[in-house]
Amino acid sequence: METSGKPHPLTIPSDANLPQRDPAAPAPGASIASHYRYCFGCGVDHPSGLHISFTALEGLAVSAIFELTGDHQGAPGIAHGGLLGLAMDEALGATNALIRVPAVTAHLEVSYRLPVPIGSTVFITAEIQAQRGRKVWATATGRLNAPDGPVAVVGGSLFMQVPIEHFTTHGRSEYIEAAARDPQVRDHVASMDVAP
Repeated sequence: METSGKPHPLTIPSDANLPQRDPAAPAPGASIASHYRYCFGCGVDHPSGLHISFTALEGLAVSAIFELTGDHQGAPGIAHGGLLGLAMDEALGATNALIRVPAVTAHLEVSYRLPVPIGSTVFITAEIQAQRGRKVWATATGRLNAPDGPVAVVGGSLFMQVPIEHFTTHGRSEYIEAAARDPQVRDHVASMDVAP
């Protein structure tokens, strides 16, 4: 089985460039807050979610960490591959906090290298690779039980930057209204320098 840490290859156009880290982005070593407390991936109040936590790194990179519980099984005692894909998507998406523009996943690629037993802690490092216009490409590597542990999953994604109205137009009104009253969500929106 391939276990190198090489990120999953993405097709990045030759005219795409590396974006600049926003001066107001979280400093290296700082936590990156969840964008929404009920998010299945990073929300602290989701009862069976992954509860992923993020830390800003140098440049355009973030680290993420989470523990897989019995709620996250696919085969008995082994993490569901879809949940690992979700974790990669969350970590890759967190990189957008470093350029401070809201974005949604347009394309996600995930390759599984090792089975991930329930009870494992997964350490993910994700980094923006390029940007062209509204498109942002990022790659990530997930390792088992230590930041330098064996590579279990690698991935890459294409994000599309969107205005905040994307969320208010397409979300269910009762959830949007509740989120609008949530100070954590308001703080997250304010951190992106977009109108609520």
